[in-house]
Amino acid sequence: MILLRNIVFRGIISFPFSKLPQKIKFAVQLSVHRYQFTAKTLNREPKTVNTKNMADFELIMPKMGESIAEATIIKWTKNEGDTIAPDETVLEIATDKVDSEVPSPKGGILKKKLFKDGDVIAVNTPIAIIELAGSDSVAAPKAAIPTPVIETKKIAVAEIEKTIEVAQQTTSSVSNNGSARFYSPLVLNIAREENISMTELENIAGTGSEGRVTKRDILAHIQNRGNAPVAQPNIENKQSVVSVSQPSVSSPQPAKVTMMNGDEIIEMDRMRKLIADHMVMSKHVSPHVTSFVEADVTNMVMWRNKAKGIYEKREGEKITFTPMFIECVVKAIKDFPMINISVDGNNIVKRKAINIGMATALPSGNLIVPVIKNADMMNLIGLTKSVNDLANRARINKLTPDDIQGGTFTLTNVGGFGNVMGTPIINQPQVAIMATGAIKKKPAVIETEMGDVIAIRHMMFLSMSYDHRVVDGSLGGSFIRRVGDYMEQWNVNREI
Repeated sequence: MILLRNIVFRGIISFPFSKLPQKIKFAVQLSVHRYQFTAKTLNREPKTVNTKNMADFELIMPKMGESIAEATIIKWTKNEGDTIAPDETVLEIATDKVDSEVPSPKGGILKKKLFKDGDVIAVNTPIAIIELAGSDSVAAPKAAIPTPVIETKKIAVAEIEKTIEVAQQTTSSVSNNGSARFYSPLVLNIAREENISMTELENIAGTGSEGRVTKRDILAHIQNRGNAPVAQPNIENKQSVVSVSQPSVSSPQPAKVTMMNGDEIIEMDRMRKLIADHMVMSKHVSPHVTSFVEADVTNMVMWRNKAKGIYEKREGEKITFTPMFIECVVKAIKDFPMINISVDGNNIVKRKAINIGMATALPSGNLIVPVIKNADMMNLIGLTKSVNDLANRARINKLTPDDIQGGTFTLTNVGGFGNVMGTPIINQPQVAIMATGAIKKKPAVIETEMGDVIAIRHMMFLSMSYDHRVVDGSLGGSFIRRVGDYMEQWNVNREI
């Protein structure tokens, strides 16, 4: 495909095509194609000059997942003129999900960077030009690349100009082009969905680094949008003129921090900022309710103690409680499918797939939630292998964007840190998250045919936070109790 760096309409219009927003590019290309079709019918083919150097290779911004439309360049690991080996990393990028490296599939010399650090680029957009190794053009002097010229009639130009003007009106409202401050892709997407103009966005007070607008800021602005001070028309009578206005309601702002002697300032890393914004957004969006049950997991403990040695010797890896817990959660979701839902405006989306996210602590102290896709299709061995694989890759920062997308329910193990219970925050757009506590030996009353007896049992608290907009106490309480029942009914004699 020919990459047009500029399009010049002879004597009438000239503009840098590469700098236009994607919607405008599409609109221009559509108008040009329409003219070409008209020109063919008149036997007047538009004259074009092919600027494609066959020795050059365009490095494309890769698609990082189904829901990811753009990525931010963190830094270039190669400079213009550097030699690049096949599959060698050229730059590092970040999305609102995960950071990643972009390698070049071909070797050569980095001829030109098309974007700089910090730029937000749409997927499938060329980001660099690589001069392929072994081409004649490597040693030859670089010739000026001619600007492609398209001859058109005035009527065709007028049509394209009109198309550009309309597209600019719909796309220039919210973007980083010409803005005094940078906006993240997430903030810009929210602004577009809420029909927030660029002027309105510029007036939102930012609490992020260097005054940037965070997700929390824009959501708070949206919440209070209708409560902004509105001046009422003056009411005149013979005695006086009365001006009436509503009281001002300001957006909530974080409390001011007063520095004290010996304090140290540590800037949040990018992942911590994303986690902070996501947690605040979740509490803002969903009214959280948390229910608790205590489960007797003695059978699970006894079975694992018996099976873990056999499994590790046979499979070469450990079996933890996590896949066992996930199996019980999946069974309960099948019994109560309305836990496996999302909220889309005034609609409820009932998920067919059961994709279980498992919160995983990273060595950096941050948290990430890889997802086990179609967990209901796996047996215990399959769940164990998926859990171990995702957890290991998470700890060495080798997860892909697809690994952390598509979750429909999340499980977090607070017991791994010695906590007996927790009140987790829902991972949006899901409606529920369950926490498993530490397993403790306790005296418990057991009912037998001979009467009640007191025995030492392995007990564990389950806690589940759910979105009270769509999950009431009856459903939430019944679901968590069912999970506990499946744990207590674990077959101590099952084969591994």
